[in-house]
Amino acid sequence: MDKKFVSQVASHFAFEGTFSEMRELTAGIINVTYLVTCTAADETSHDYVLQRINTTAFKDPVSLMKNIGKVTGFIRNSLLAEGVDPARRVLTFVEADNGTLLYTDPLGGSWRAYHYVDGVTAYNSIEDPAHFYEAGKGFGEFQTRLAAFPAKELTETIPHFHDTPHRYSAFLEAVEKDAVGRVAELGAEIAFLKEREALMGAIVSKLSSGELPLRVTHNDTKLNNVLVDDTTGKALCVIDLDTVMPGSSLYDYGDAVRYGACTSAEDEPDTGKVGFDMNLFEMFTRGFVEATKAVLTETEIRMLPVGTAVLTLELAIRFLTDYINGDVYFKTAYPGHNLVRARTQMRLLTEVEARMDDMNAFVDGLLE
Repeated sequence: MDKKFVSQVASHFAFEGTFSEMRELTAGIINVTYLVTCTAADETSHDYVLQRINTTAFKDPVSLMKNIGKVTGFIRNSLLAEGVDPARRVLTFVEADNGTLLYTDPLGGSWRAYHYVDGVTAYNSIEDPAHFYEAGKGFGEFQTRLAAFPAKELTETIPHFHDTPHRYSAFLEAVEKDAVGRVAELGAEIAFLKEREALMGAIVSKLSSGELPLRVTHNDTKLNNVLVDDTTGKALCVIDLDTVMPGSSLYDYGDAVRYGACTSAEDEPDTGKVGFDMNLFEMFTRGFVEATKAVLTETEIRMLPVGTAVLTLELAIRFLTDYINGDVYFKTAYPGHNLVRARTQMRLLTEVEARMDDMNAFVDGLLE
């Protein structure tokens, strides 16, 4: 987008100063994001992040921003009650001139803005195991600060997002329809998933029964969604809150470990390279439990390893379902990409299953 258009969008937010420059931030793959600098009358500069929300992925931006506003406001009040400056500890969104956190441009684009947090790094890979420990602390503190928030007040912006039995039903339907004639080649993969049918409902069933409490969950707990202070090396703030919804703490924990403790990329074609790094599992788990031990139930903590298994299985289901349906959801770089992804997750799950006793023993030790 050209500078003039972005400047016009920026003029609808309560920025301090006058728009002076912009730079596109390309790290994210969902929303269009700009770093906008405004210059005040006293010649001081103020940086903001201006984003156009991807309304193909998020069809209800109004509800999405209401969720984010409620959650960030709750965290901010929690920090203030403890005498902690919230400026770098929670995203601070800027109101639009309509009194909400959302502006709609003349072309129908949905925009939001928040204060840029400087002096921090969002790591895309684990350069030091301490980064994964801090990620555990960061996501754990997110859980802890929102433990008293009534999760049912949030809108489910992506229905059934981590409803693994629902994902499995969609998979079985895809197998039955065989839309593009790929099922015949997938006997081993389909059998692998069917053999683990009992695992599908391990979290959802306990949410339904009340054995697991409904909590606010982030639902996209990648390493780079935690900002780490460049000076102290400590986790400061959780970002990318588009998928904040009601759910289980096991979703956030399980997906973070599934992604971070895997020894390969998610699309590694050589499954012999796919492993599960117990040291990284222990680093993240220690940080997460240290930050949540006072608020999570004993059942939640003891089930953390199960969360890793379920979330790994769920992603395998999603990749294989999309492959069977003709690659209609996930972007692919080559024919068979989704099948490669599915096989990677299946191999990772077997690695997790082989280490489940050790994982459970480590978690039990943290509770002593």
